[in-house]
Amino acid sequence: MFSLPLLLLGGLASTVSATPKACSITTLSCQNTTVVSDLCCFNHPGGQLLLTQFWDSEPATGPSNSWTIHGLWPDRCDGTYDSYCDSSREYTNLRSSLISAGENDLVDYMETYWKSNSGTDESFWKHEWDKHGTCISTLETSCYTSYTAREELIDYLHATVDLFKTRNTYNILSSAGITPSSSKTYTASAIKSALQAAHGKAVTIGCKSGVFNEVWYHYNVRGSVATGEFVPAAPDGTKDTCSGSVTYRPKSGGGSTPTTTTTNTTPAPTSTSVPSGSGYLNAVTSGSSKGCLISAGTWYVSGTCATYTAAASGAGFTLTSSKGKCGVTSGKFVCSSSTTAAVFTLVGGKLAYNGVSTWYGSAVPSGTTQIDVYTTSASGRTVALELAWSGN
Repeated sequence: MFSLPLLLLGGLASTVSATPKACSITTLSCQNTTVVSDLCCFNHPGGQLLLTQFWDSEPATGPSNSWTIHGLWPDRCDGTYDSYCDSSREYTNLRSSLISAGENDLVDYMETYWKSNSGTDESFWKHEWDKHGTCISTLETSCYTSYTAREELIDYLHATVDLFKTRNTYNILSSAGITPSSSKTYTASAIKSALQAAHGKAVTIGCKSGVFNEVWYHYNVRGSVATGEFVPAAPDGTKDTCSGSVTYRPKSGGGSTPTTTTTNTTPAPTSTSVPSGSGYLNAVTSGSSKGCLISAGTWYVSGTCATYTAAASGAGFTLTSSKGKCGVTSGKFVCSSSTTAAVFTLVGGKLAYNGVSTWYGSAVPSGTTQIDVYTTSASGRTVALELAWSGN
């Protein structure tokens, strides 16, 4: 039930200029039978993309109920790979570049889920971009119109984060009864079987001295890494370093109490009225998920969802984002440093204000358009939506 045979990341990439070259190529990377000349729309030679995740337990890194990002790596379709392909684009000051580009939500997410267990997080992001991102043909600067400085870097980071959100390794394993333990061991084959059932194709798992600590999900891509379709693929070589019985150690401290929910993106909404910790507000219209709220409280479909932090308050809870406290001002949901915090509840897992969980917007957002959401349908707000809470 976890398998996503086709992952469309188009529109989830950089909001700086949104100018990757338009692609009409339908050929899947690593599957071509003839030479493809347009390498802005076809990943070559690094045609297999590996989403790699870490489980660092000693020292513990990241939330105790989540794996963390290692990187997004282009392989040559045969198990080999290139590295450090363009020294002129080995950028510095990545965090400042992201903040300057308005990517605060992306930075917040990376600082939680893209962690280094030695050195700074930013130096780790830089290493992954320098070594792997510069080798992705569809992210060459020449593949952009009206190119904005470092736009391809931001697209790489976005693509990695957005793909990571579709593969919640902790929850996939938990649903199969495989949870971190100081006393139990698990067979490598059982771990691989659970992950393959979720991904739809075999995955690669890694161990160090018999301790399970890494997962690689393999994809071929149709189009650009920035805007294309990621299709689960079989590994392009034998790379497992786990065998027999292995230990899956708990993280010592940090994060929140592990859960055993079964979704492969973020945990399913609960029916409790007071959520715990941090999460996202996903927009749902006519039963389908369409984007989410970003940090100012606006509805968006083309960027990284904001992380909201819930704190109990009376019979309900308050919310804050990176912009500040969240409230309802003149009927509009808004988060800012000057906003007075409102008390919310959950009704069937949906955000409710004064007991009502239906919100309204003037349209379903598209592209880079952001839509305000309100508590009433007045003034042309004809689109009804619900805001589903998904805990981190």
